[in-house]
Amino acid sequence: MPTFTYKARNNRGQLKESSILADTIDNARTALKQEGLWVVDIQQIDSGAEPKAEETINPFTQQAEKAESQEVKGEKEQIKPKSKSSLQELIDKYRPITLKDMMVFSRQFASMVEAGVALLRALTVMTDQTQNPRLKQALIQVKADIEQGSTLSDALEKYPKIFDRLYISMIKAGEAGGVLDQVLNRLALFMEERSKLTQQVKSAMTYPVVVMLIAVGVFYAMLTLVLPTFSGLFASLGSELPAYTKLLIAISEFLRSWYMIAVIAIIIGTIWSLKNWYQTKEGKFAIDLAILQLPVLGDIMRKVSVARFTRTFGTLTKSGVPIVTALEVVKESADSAVLARAIEAVQVKVQEGGTINGPLSESKLFPPMVTQMVAIGEETGQLETMLEKVADFYDVEVSSAVEALTSLMEPIMIVTLGGLVGAIVIGMYLPMFTVISQIK
Repeated sequence: MPTFTYKARNNRGQLKESSILADTIDNARTALKQEGLWVVDIQQIDSGAEPKAEETINPFTQQAEKAESQEVKGEKEQIKPKSKSSLQELIDKYRPITLKDMMVFSRQFASMVEAGVALLRALTVMTDQTQNPRLKQALIQVKADIEQGSTLSDALEKYPKIFDRLYISMIKAGEAGGVLDQVLNRLALFMEERSKLTQQVKSAMTYPVVVMLIAVGVFYAMLTLVLPTFSGLFASLGSELPAYTKLLIAISEFLRSWYMIAVIAIIIGTIWSLKNWYQTKEGKFAIDLAILQLPVLGDIMRKVSVARFTRTFGTLTKSGVPIVTALEVVKESADSAVLARAIEAVQVKVQEGGTINGPLSESKLFPPMVTQMVAIGEETGQLETMLEKVADFYDVEVSSAVEALTSLMEPIMIVTLGGLVGAIVIGMYLPMFTVISQIK
């Protein structure tokens, strides 16, 4: 029977190096997993060939075995990377790691760990597969740290801009509870739901913004390019121009004057000032509160905040993260300062021995249905289940609200665009009607 040497960690994160007898490497992984060990690396030391049964393992395991085999054999079959220009290196250095990149990484990583693939082999495959240069470089260093005896959470924690506090907290909980595969699956599912919610909000905002930019662009072009060509014709008519046409001509002259540069400078300065103010704690809270009070958009953002809070909090508690720690993580990852302040009040109350439901009820951000569901979850000991149900409900609510907003904005944008163009056309044709009436 073949002998396999392995490196694995127990539920307390301690690294263990030993050997095990098994028919196949897959059986060895299964035996170690049943002992509560997470395999970091495993290799066969017997000279005998591995049985063919190994060839029928999960596709993710086959992919990992193939990746390690190529790594051990050398670089003969590997294509040498082309030297990158300094511009390409600069682009790669500052290339953002999107939520989609993290979602794909988490899903594939979870599938491989669940299939019994050792962490080092799984990271080798993920490093080869990822297309993002920054994520690839981070995974290379994470793999090197694990080879030196570091835990997965400690290795990932060195890259806070890639793996946030929520990600690290869940990984630590998975390592401590011996359920890393389940936690990774929850992370992947959480990111998929978060990506879906983000895309819904972006789709709701993209259409009106694009149409409004087109409308403003058309209006500006007609005022600065089309209307001036008619102003000379109007002057040659020799008749008094209507007041509305005079107003449009005055606006056109202003837009083409040097005063417009001052207006643009004021607008840019205002945006810059608001952006800097938004970086402060008071400014962020004031602006986020103002957004929540908007007629239609505010209601959508409120539902998004509730959905993100319940989804994140429920995922953390279900993964074994302590409630106080989970609240701290949710507060730090909250996009809204209003939500963060409400969570801070909950955190203080829980630390004093109180319930979660009380501070939530006092906050105007959470509807009564949410607070009642949380109260029931606390009473029955099924808080994470209730939070997930609330998150699912509000995901549907956000989707319905986004569809309603899109349906409402379409006719409004069309009427707005038509009204702006029509206003210019009427201003250009009014003098002609005046001349015709004078001729008659």
